[in-house]
Amino acid sequence: MENVVDPSNEARKQNATVWSVQILLSLVFGATGVLKLFLPIDALTAMMTWPGAVAPELVRIIGTAEIAGALGLVLPMLTGIRPILTSYAGFGLMVLMIGALGFHLMLFQGWMLLPTAVLVVMCAYVGVRRMP
Repeated sequence: MENVVDPSNEARKQNATVWSVQILLSLVFGATGVLKLFLPIDALTAMMTWPGAVAPELVRIIGTAEIAGALGLVLPMLTGIRPILTSYAGFGLMVLMIGALGFHLMLFQGWMLLPTAVLVVMCAYVGVRRMP
Protein backbone atom coordinates (compact mmCIF):
# COMPACT_ATOMS: atom_id res chain seq x y z
CA MET A 1 0.00 0.00 0.00
CA GLU A 2 1.37 3.38 -1.00
CA ASN A 3 1.68 6.26 1.48
CA VAL A 4 -0.38 9.10 0.01
CA VAL A 5 -0.20 12.53 1.60
CA ASP A 6 -3.44 14.49 1.62
CA PRO A 7 -2.47 18.04 0.53
CA SER A 8 -5.45 19.63 2.26
CA ASN A 9 -4.52 17.93 5.55
CA GLU A 10 -0.91 19.11 5.21
CA ALA A 11 -2.10 22.66 4.53
CA ARG A 12 -4.29 22.56 7.63
CA LYS A 13 -1.38 21.34 9.77
CA GLN A 14 0.87 24.07 8.41
CA ASN A 15 -1.80 26.71 8.98
CA ALA A 16 -2.27 25.50 12.58
CA THR A 17 1.48 25.65 13.14
CA VAL A 18 1.73 29.20 11.80
CA TRP A 19 -1.25 30.25 13.92
CA SER A 20 0.41 28.75 17.00
CA VAL A 21 3.58 30.74 16.35
CA GLN A 22 1.57 33.90 15.67
CA ILE A 23 -0.34 33.58 18.93
CA LEU A 24 2.79 32.82 20.95
CA LEU A 25 4.62 35.81 19.44
CA SER A 26 1.60 38.02 19.97
CA LEU A 27 1.50 37.10 23.65
CA VAL A 28 5.25 37.61 24.10
CA PHE A 29 5.41 40.95 22.30
CA GLY A 30 2.12 42.14 23.79
CA ALA A 31 3.32 41.44 27.32
CA THR A 32 6.79 42.92 26.89
CA GLY A 33 5.35 45.89 25.03
CA VAL A 34 2.93 46.67 27.88
CA LEU A 35 5.78 46.41 30.39
CA LYS A 36 7.98 48.77 28.35
CA LEU A 37 5.15 51.21 27.86
CA PHE A 38 3.79 51.40 31.40
CA LEU A 39 6.39 50.29 33.97
CA PRO A 40 8.74 52.88 35.43
CA ILE A 41 12.18 52.80 33.83
CA ASP A 42 13.80 51.86 37.16
CA ALA A 43 11.60 48.76 37.44
CA LEU A 44 12.33 47.82 33.83
CA THR A 45 16.06 48.28 34.36
CA ALA A 46 15.91 45.93 37.34
CA MET A 47 14.18 43.32 35.15
CA MET A 48 15.99 43.74 31.83
CA THR A 49 19.12 45.87 32.45
CA TRP A 50 19.19 47.55 29.01
CA PRO A 51 16.38 50.14 29.55
CA GLY A 52 18.74 52.04 31.86
CA ALA A 53 21.23 52.38 28.99
CA VAL A 54 18.90 54.26 26.60
CA ALA A 55 16.59 57.26 26.69
CA PRO A 56 13.25 56.50 28.37
CA GLU A 57 11.46 57.74 25.25
CA LEU A 58 13.14 55.03 23.18
CA VAL A 59 11.97 52.36 25.61
CA ARG A 60 8.39 53.67 25.29
CA ILE A 61 8.64 53.76 21.47
CA ILE A 62 9.87 50.16 21.42
CA GLY A 63 7.00 49.17 23.71
CA THR A 64 4.50 50.84 21.40
CA ALA A 65 6.03 49.10 18.37
CA GLU A 66 5.85 45.74 20.13
CA ILE A 67 2.17 46.21 21.02
CA ALA A 68 1.37 47.28 17.45
CA GLY A 69 3.28 44.28 16.11
CA ALA A 70 1.50 41.92 18.52
CA LEU A 71 -1.86 43.17 17.30
CA GLY A 72 -0.69 43.01 13.69
CA LEU A 73 0.26 39.36 14.07
CA VAL A 74 -3.31 38.28 14.74
CA LEU A 75 -5.94 40.91 13.96
CA PRO A 76 -5.60 41.09 10.16
CA MET A 77 -5.91 37.32 9.81
CA LEU A 78 -8.78 37.11 12.32
CA THR A 79 -10.79 39.89 10.69
CA GLY A 80 -9.85 39.12 7.10
CA ILE A 81 -9.03 42.80 6.61
CA ARG A 82 -5.72 43.18 4.75
CA PRO A 83 -4.22 39.86 5.92
CA ILE A 84 -0.91 40.82 4.26
CA LEU A 85 -0.40 43.06 7.30
CA THR A 86 0.24 39.92 9.35
CA SER A 87 3.28 39.23 7.20
CA TYR A 88 4.41 42.85 7.51
CA ALA A 89 4.02 42.67 11.30
CA GLY A 90 6.16 39.53 11.39
CA PHE A 91 8.89 41.16 9.32
CA GLY A 92 8.67 44.40 11.31
CA LEU A 93 9.13 42.59 14.60
CA MET A 94 11.96 40.60 13.03
CA VAL A 95 13.76 43.86 12.20
CA LEU A 96 13.14 45.12 15.73
CA MET A 97 14.66 41.94 17.17
CA ILE A 98 17.66 42.13 14.83
CA GLY A 99 18.27 45.58 16.31
CA ALA A 100 17.92 44.04 19.76
CA LEU A 101 20.56 41.44 18.85
CA GLY A 102 22.98 44.21 17.97
CA PHE A 103 22.19 46.08 21.15
CA HIS A 104 22.70 42.98 23.31
CA LEU A 105 26.05 42.40 21.61
CA MET A 106 27.03 46.00 22.24
CA LEU A 107 26.18 45.68 25.95
CA PHE A 108 27.92 42.28 26.21
CA GLN A 109 24.65 40.60 27.18
CA GLY A 110 25.46 37.24 25.62
CA TRP A 111 22.78 35.44 27.63
CA MET A 112 20.13 37.42 25.72
CA LEU A 113 21.36 36.44 22.25
CA LEU A 114 19.71 33.01 22.06
CA PRO A 115 16.17 34.02 23.06
CA THR A 116 16.37 37.09 20.82
CA ALA A 117 17.63 35.01 17.90
CA VAL A 118 14.77 32.54 18.42
CA LEU A 119 12.31 35.44 18.23
CA VAL A 120 13.99 36.64 15.01
CA VAL A 121 13.52 33.20 13.43
CA MET A 122 9.92 32.89 14.62
CA CYS A 123 9.02 36.36 13.30
CA ALA A 124 10.66 35.56 9.95
CA TYR A 125 8.70 32.29 9.79
CA VAL A 126 5.38 34.10 10.24
CA GLY A 127 6.41 36.79 7.77
CA VAL A 128 7.28 34.28 5.08
CA ARG A 129 4.37 31.87 5.69
CA ARG A 130 1.75 34.66 5.66
CA MET A 131 2.93 36.16 2.37
CA PRO A 132 0.23 35.76 -0.29
